Amino acid sequence: MNEAIINSKKAVVTEIADKMKEAQSTVIVEYRGLSVAEVTQLRRELRTENVDFKVYKNSLAQRAAEAAGASELVKDLVGPNAIAFGNDAVAPARVLAKFAKDHEALVLKSGIVEGKVVGLDTIQKLSVLPNREGMIAKFMGCLQSPVRKFAVALNAVKEQKESTEA
Repeated sequence: MNEAIINSKKAVVTEIADKMKEAQSTVIVEYRGLSVAEVTQLRRELRTENVDFKVYKNSLAQRAAEAAGASELVKDLVGPNAIAFGNDAVAPARVLAKFAKDHEALVLKSGIVEGKVVGLDTIQKLSVLPNREGMIAKFMGCLQSPVRKFAVALNAVKEQKESTEA
């Protein structure tokens, strides 16, 4: 085999392995049966969430998974696969699961979340969570709730004292 071809394949393996290591979430899907228009629509939806969606040769992706320390993924890297890389831990799973509900041809397989290899059940659990901003909003709501209740109670005590003094 030509030296240039081997070097280009090594570069692709390194690229995939780096993306797997750096991404907060990586999801492997099988897209057999999706039309070009459906894949284009999926890519557009993923792009709005800053998720990178790529199709790689399985042999290169398998080598990259082993290089990234995720050799458990090798068994899922057969058939027509695509890999979604996201900087948000739940964004790829959420968008792909939502798309898979309407398009049975898209099959979620497995992935990596924050450096740990996860199966389909974990990806499906992640898919129902809100994005990072939504989680922060819920957390802030939880923090504000006791303070708000305390303020309402203080106001009620103040109003009660004012009504008994009058």
